[in-house]
This record gives sequence, C-alpha cells and structure tokens, in this order.
Amino acid sequence: MFEHYSKNVLAGYLRAFVFGVEDSVASTVGLLSGIAIAGVARETILLTGAILILVEAFSMAMGDFLSEYSSESYMRQAEVSSHRSFIAAFIMFFSYLLAGLIPLFPYLILTPELAAWLSIGLSLLALFFLGVIGAKISNINALKSGLRMFLIGGAAIFVGVIVGAFLGNK
Repeated sequence: MFEHYSKNVLAGYLRAFVFGVEDSVASTVGLLSGIAIAGVARETILLTGAILILVEAFSMAMGDFLSEYSSESYMRQAEVSSHRSFIAAFIMFFSYLLAGLIPLFPYLILTPELAAWLSIGLSLLALFFLGVIGAKISNINALKSGLRMFLIGGAAIFVGVIVGAFLGNK
C-alpha cells in the first residue's frame, strides 16, 4: 500500500498520527477532568470539550502543515510541493479529532464525577495502546513503548486534574 513512499516520509506520517492522538487525548482529558473536578456543569464540559477538540485539531493540522513544509524546504534549500505537508496535516487533523472523542464520550452518558474517572481510565488505556501500535510499526519493544506513552501522557493528565482541583477550590 505504501511501497512508493520513502521510509522518511512514512516516519513523518507516523509522527503526525502519534503526536495528534497523544496530544488530543492528554490535553482533552486533562482539561475535561480538570473542569469536571472544579464542579462545572455537564453541558459546559461537553461544550468546552467539543470546542477544544475542533479548534485544536485545526490548529494542530495547520501547525503540522507549516512545520513539515518549512522542514522540507530547509532540507532541499528550495520551494517544495505542499503535497506531503498536506497529507501530514490531514493525518494530524483527523487523529486529533477522533482521539479527542475518547475522553469526551463518558461525559455524554455519565455524571461529571463518574465521567471524569472513566475518561481518565479510557484515555490512559488509549495512550498505552497508541504506544504499542507505534512500537509494532517501528519494530521496537511494544510493552516498553506502551508504558512510556502511558506514563508521559499520564503526567499531562495528572497536571490537568491537579490544576482543576486546585483552582476549583478557590
């Protein structure tokens, strides 16, 4: 399927996918659980989550497009086609958008208090599996990669929870 792409190009697409999923899951669950713990109404949590996911998916895609284009232009020392940059941006947009639904979904069906815990759990599980999938594609240790993604993404989630708890008690 991807035989006509170089390993460097595919690595760039994998980077966009992993970056989009990890950033979406970690930042979305961090924000949502933080504001849920702060005592914000369920409707506000859902609205905030939807706005965050859409705005950030677009912003991350544009940032990925510009950084990929700039990097490729630098490497070639010339103007380049924007085709690869567009594909990477597309991957970034949809990976961010779809992954953001993982932490948002529990708030559709549960109270904010219960949803926050399920959202955190599902997000940590998604991060672990993202690490495993990336490792399988890259032929590296899947458990180690899954745990790395779980711990690093979990740290970002933890920050959101702590900030929400701290600011919500003011």
